[in-house]
Amino acid sequence: MSYSRFLLLIIILDIVACFCLNMDDILRVEHLSKSFVKKSIFGSHTTSVKATDDVTFSITRGEVFVLAGESGSGKSTIAKLILKSLDSDSGKIIFEGQEIKDEPKSISRIRMNCQMIQQDPYDSINPQMKIRDIVLEPLEIHNIGTKKDRENRLVEVLKEVKLEPVNEIMNKFPHMLSGGQRQRVVLARALSIKPKIILADEPVSMLDVSIRAEMLELMKELQRKYGISFIYITHDLATARYFGQRIAILYLGRIVEMGPIDEVLLKPKHPYTQALIDAISEPDPDNLDKIKKIRIKEPPDLATSEGCRFQSRCPYVIDKCRIEPDLEEKNSKHFVACYVEFN
Repeated sequence: MSYSRFLLLIIILDIVACFCLNMDDILRVEHLSKSFVKKSIFGSHTTSVKATDDVTFSITRGEVFVLAGESGSGKSTIAKLILKSLDSDSGKIIFEGQEIKDEPKSISRIRMNCQMIQQDPYDSINPQMKIRDIVLEPLEIHNIGTKKDRENRLVEVLKEVKLEPVNEIMNKFPHMLSGGQRQRVVLARALSIKPKIILADEPVSMLDVSIRAEMLELMKELQRKYGISFIYITHDLATARYFGQRIAILYLGRIVEMGPIDEVLLKPKHPYTQALIDAISEPDPDNLDKIKKIRIKEPPDLATSEGCRFQSRCPYVIDKCRIEPDLEEKNSKHFVACYVEFN
């Protein structure tokens, strides 16, 4: 075999290897950015605020991927961009190897396979519709099955989310159910068309503490049973660790740390991640006086246009922080955007 043919064979094998490594990726977000224009009270002054900035991540089939961060970090915006309910300024959404375009057929494809669970079960379902109509709506919109098929799926999915007796529940209106039951209705609606991905945006934050564990366990059970991929959006790191497998920490629209959830939460390498962990409520009174590694009191400096966006709040800031750090792999599959070695 000639050297040129040998070299060509090596290139082909490399391409095949790369493809095989990524063939389990069901969704990939590449360099996703979105800005909003913010106007002053009288509209005399406008500023551009980056909701998401160069966000890149992927999720595999059956994986639970967590997007975590404080309010305003861009978590919900990413979900809306994935579903094409918002148009991105730049970047790509790739589902099962095909880019989702701003075309009706492409948008319908992502929405058929990717459903959303909203934070507020009181606002996310129509109070004037019966439960049966709420759950049947996605099936009818996407024209899935016959009328009998849809009725059978309605009964099946209500049983799966443990809303029984089914015949009684399906004929009720939302105001006749508890908050926990309403969120199960939202989950049933999302599951009705058998999606491959569920975007869960703070799905338990408005539920009573006693019900949260039940809801998370139900979601976990259904995720394992059907191999559904989840993007779990939250600010609660405790539920994130219970439900998730990998996590991305967002700060002002940018991923600052990403990796296996135990690796990130037990061995954080970014000051902001450590600050989030230190902010978790302490159930043990003896721990209230322990020294926190980082105490953040100042609000984020949205006017900072250059360098690390966390520098105005970080006690470890150095001169190099004037340049925006890239997300780099520090340990195996553990990525951090920080110049300082933080332990």
